[in-house]
Amino acid sequence: MNVETGVGRGPGLTRIYLARHGRTSLNAAGVLRGRLDPALDDVGRRQAAWLGAALGDKGVRVVVTSPLRRALQTAQAVASCAGIELETDPRLIDRDYGAWAGKSIEVVEARWGSMDGAPGVEPAAEVQARAWEALVDIERRAHGAAAVVVSHDVVNRLVLVACDPKLGDPARLPQETGCFNIVECRDARWAVASVNELPGEAGGSGVDGEAVVATHERGSSGRGG
Repeated sequence: MNVETGVGRGPGLTRIYLARHGRTSLNAAGVLRGRLDPALDDVGRRQAAWLGAALGDKGVRVVVTSPLRRALQTAQAVASCAGIELETDPRLIDRDYGAWAGKSIEVVEARWGSMDGAPGVEPAAEVQARAWEALVDIERRAHGAAAVVVSHDVVNRLVLVACDPKLGDPARLPQETGCFNIVECRDARWAVASVNELPGEAGGSGVDGEAVVATHERGSSGRGG
């Protein structure tokens, strides 16, 4: 999904590949993950490998990830391909769903009307604020180059809408497991260049306007991790 960008090209452009981790058993089950810490499943490990192959040779200066295991495993595949050390940032961690982690979003919304209405759930505004702060810090460090950030679906959606409010309702943005988005910044102007790109074993990376061929098994596109 390509989105028009307004920052142009050339010197001073920072490109951030904002990725979602690969699939886990809880993604496959369709339940909220939040702060639960499952490892990648077989599909997720393949998705991580394809992300590494797609992004590892893009001149990446830093790879920063949520500290949860599913994100760490995904980011490590990219860092290994890029030949750089992996870093963690707790501000990129998944939304805290409290006691509702492990439940389906339908169950929570049926009882409370919305995820934001459920007690013990981290407010979306707080998730967006901490993740945006992390992204701005990463952009400063990678200024004029590229960075890879691995996080979670709701975090990514909120960050993308912070970059470009015209994207609309964050809940409607696709974020499949193993996808990446392209966010660009120049002179403190941010833009979203691409959303939900899916690297595949035989496909391209989808960067620089090239088409993506998604040949891998589709992961969860649901909210919550």
